[in-house]
Amino acid sequence: MASAIVSGLASGLDTATIINQLMQLEAVSQTKLKTRVTQEQSGVTALQQLNTRLASLAEAAKKLADVTTGTGPWSSLKATSTNTAVTVTATTSAAPGTFSVTVGQPALTHRLSFADSLAATDAVGAATLTAKDGTEIAIAGGSLKDFAAAINAADAGVRATLVKVGNDGTADQYRLLVESTTTGAAEDFQLTAADGSPLLGGAAVRAGQDATIDIGGIAASSSTNTFADVVPGVTITLAPGATGAADVAITRDAGARSAAVKSLVTDINQILESIRTTTAVNGKDPSKAGVLAGDSTVRTVASRLVESIYPATGSLAPYGIEVDRYGKLVFNEEKFAAAYTSDPDAVTAAFTGAGGFASRVEAVAKTASDRFTGSITTNIDGRAKGIDRLNDSIAQWDTRLALRRQTLERQYTALETALSRMNSQSAWLTSQLQSLSSGSEE
Repeated sequence: MASAIVSGLASGLDTATIINQLMQLEAVSQTKLKTRVTQEQSGVTALQQLNTRLASLAEAAKKLADVTTGTGPWSSLKATSTNTAVTVTATTSAAPGTFSVTVGQPALTHRLSFADSLAATDAVGAATLTAKDGTEIAIAGGSLKDFAAAINAADAGVRATLVKVGNDGTADQYRLLVESTTTGAAEDFQLTAADGSPLLGGAAVRAGQDATIDIGGIAASSSTNTFADVVPGVTITLAPGATGAADVAITRDAGARSAAVKSLVTDINQILESIRTTTAVNGKDPSKAGVLAGDSTVRTVASRLVESIYPATGSLAPYGIEVDRYGKLVFNEEKFAAAYTSDPDAVTAAFTGAGGFASRVEAVAKTASDRFTGSITTNIDGRAKGIDRLNDSIAQWDTRLALRRQTLERQYTALETALSRMNSQSAWLTSQLQSLSSGSEE
C-alpha cells in the first residue's frame, strides 16, 4: 500500500510528480511487454481468420475433388431442347445422350361451358354434380353467384367460374364455366339439374385428355403435361398447346464445372493476398509491416498453395490454370471450356480424384488448418501460450512497480521529515543566537 506523503512540505519540491516520472522510467520494460502482447494478439487474430478461411478452402476443394456423391459439379448434367414448348431437365442419374421428342397432344382438363346467360343475382335451381369417381353431390339452388360458390365449396375436384359475356341493359350477364382442377382423360364429371335434365340450357363439353409424346417411335402418355423419368433421370414438360418436335440433348454441364473451378481459384487467390499483406516486411518503417511479418509458417502455406497447381507430371496450363508473375493463380475459362469440349474425361481427371488439383489444394489447406495438428493451429497455440507468459511477466511487474513506488514514497517522505526537523532546528538555533546577541548588548 502506498505511503501517505505531503508533496514538498519542507523541501518545496513537487515530490508526487517526481515520483510519477521516476515510475514511468521504471515501467519502461513493462510497457514494452504490453506492446508485445498487443502485437501478439493482433497476430493471433490474423492467424485465426486465416485458419478459418483455409478450413473453408479445404471443404470446398474436397467437394470439387469428389465425383462419387452425385451432387457435385462434376455430376451435374445440362438438358437442352430445340422446341421452347418442350422443356427438359435432367438429374445426375441421367445418362448423356440425345433423342427426339414428337408432341402428340398436351393434357387438358374436362370442361363444361353452359349456354344460358344470367345476371349474378338470378336464381338457379338445385343441381347434381357427379364427380369423376361416380359420387353424386347435391348443389343447392340460389343466385348464380351463390350457385358457383357452392360448387367450389363442394371440393369435388372441379372449379366454377362466372364469365361476363355482356349487359342486357339492366345488369351484367354471365355464363357458367366449370372444369376439373387437374388434367387427364379420367377427370370427366357431369353437372345437371336435380331431376337429371340439362342445366342452364345445356353445356358444351371439352373432354379431358392425357398428354402424349413419341420418343424414337415409342409412345408415352401422362395425365399431366409432365413426363417424369420417361427417360431415366429426365423430366419432359409440355407447355399448354405444345406442338411439333424437339431435339433433346443431355450433356455434361461444362458451365457448372468451370464455375466451380473458378470459385476455388478465387478462394486461393484471396488467401494468398491476405498472406501477402499480413506477412509484408517494411525495412524503412517497421510499424507499417504486416502483423505476421516474417512468419515462415504462413509463408510456407502460401508457397504450397501455389505449388499445388503443378501435378506430378505436366501442368494445368492446358486446362486454363497458370501462375502469373505476381504469384497469383489465373483461370482462363475459355481455355478450360475448349479443353473440356475436346476431352472431358482428361479434364475431370486433372481436377478430381486422389492426384487431382482439388485434392492437392485440400491437402495443403487441411495440413495447415487441422484443428489438432494443423501448422497454423499450432502457430496459434504457440502464440497464445506466449501471450500467457507475457501477461504473467506483466503481472509480476505490477507487483514490482507497486513495491518500488512504495519505496520511493517512503524515501521522499523521510526526506521531507528530515528537512522539516532540520528547518525546525535551524529556526531554534537562530532564535537562540538572536537571544544571546540581545543579552550582550545590554
